[in-house]
Amino acid sequence: MVWIIVGVVVLLLILVVMIYNRLVRLRNRIDAGWAQIDVQLKRRYDLIPNLVETVKGYAAHEAKTLEAVVQARQQAVQATGVEQQAQAENMLTGALRQLFAVSEAYPDLKANENFLALQEELTGTEGRIAFARQFYNEQILAYDNARQVFPTSLFAGMFNFGPKPYFEAETASREAVAVDFGSAGATPAATPPPAATPPPAQGTPPGTEGPTGGAPT
Repeated sequence: MVWIIVGVVVLLLILVVMIYNRLVRLRNRIDAGWAQIDVQLKRRYDLIPNLVETVKGYAAHEAKTLEAVVQARQQAVQATGVEQQAQAENMLTGALRQLFAVSEAYPDLKANENFLALQEELTGTEGRIAFARQFYNEQILAYDNARQVFPTSLFAGMFNFGPKPYFEAETASREAVAVDFGSAGATPAATPPPAATPPPAQGTPPGTEGPTGGAPT
């Protein structure tokens, strides 16, 4: 009987160790996924100052748009935590898309080799950020599934394996910025004047009364 109890205890200990190690591995994969996101975000931060200086040389009077990009970058650099970082990155993405939309009005800027190279590098970085975000969120999902199923759920809270936030892009940041430079100053078409009413007849010949006057004799 004693050996049975000892065997059950040993099996329970082995089960607990296996559950703990699995949660640790999943949590480490989340940390690795976030490290990949952080690398790509820092790469984008390094590219933005050069982009702003290039645009400023051709469109210096677009100060409001340039300042929005600079401020959004600064907020993103100073953000802490996944949720705050995600919000700051969404604002920065929106500011960059607005900047590229404004550049459509400047042919010389669009033809600048440095601008084109920076735009291409930023586009590639955005793709790598999206891929790293997808990997990170997949690890969060696997971690949550493991943490919530039985019997892991019995030990997750005991070993302080709490929930982890997703790194998500807002819907607005996924949509392209629509800018129409041709319709802003268009003048509405004038409404044509009403047709003139024909003047009344000057007189009625004798014997030609209308229907109310009876037929002529």
